[in-house]
Amino acid sequence: MNKIDTIIFDLGGVLIDWNPEYVFLDEFNGDREKMQWFFDNICTNDWNENQDAGYSMAKATEERVALFPEYETLIRMFYGRWVEMLGEAISGTVDILESLIKSNKYKVVALTNWSSETFPIALDKFEFLQWFKGIIVSGDEKTRKPFDAIYNITLNRFNITAEHSIFIDDNLRNIEAANNLGINGIHFKSPEQLIQQLKNYNIHIQ
Repeated sequence: MNKIDTIIFDLGGVLIDWNPEYVFLDEFNGDREKMQWFFDNICTNDWNENQDAGYSMAKATEERVALFPEYETLIRMFYGRWVEMLGEAISGTVDILESLIKSNKYKVVALTNWSSETFPIALDKFEFLQWFKGIIVSGDEKTRKPFDAIYNITLNRFNITAEHSIFIDDNLRNIEAANNLGINGIHFKSPEQLIQQLKNYNIHIQ
């Protein structure tokens, strides 16, 4: 096994809780089926990820309203109340991050699919984002996971050797894309599971 010298963290779903349910479940009066239909057909994940790759949120909103005028109020809510979808830090993972940084054994960076328009809100809210050696934000780079370009940007910018790195992400699609480039991957499910998975690379969290 190659010696690991770099840890790459995803942010949303790994270190930061973000969930549009925090806004929309009330709007749908607790009806998860109707809410999910809205996410599957109107404000879809693919649509939102386009903004993560640098597309204007205002322009995306107007285009979606033009397509689905009967859902205008709900569509405008998606980015209009975005800050309410931003939950708290996932404290167990933040503890792991702190342990890795304090060990002084690893270069620790972040790679996130996040709109450049909203990422400053997260920077203001979460102090631990200042701990990273650097953060690659998809909206700034005009590309996103799982496309090869953003992984290559990360490797090149921080002088990372793929085989000596681990990428931690809650989306299996993104892990598989990293694996294809030689980056080791851990599919994040919980802080407790992450601690166990890191042991496979002889990394022990204190």
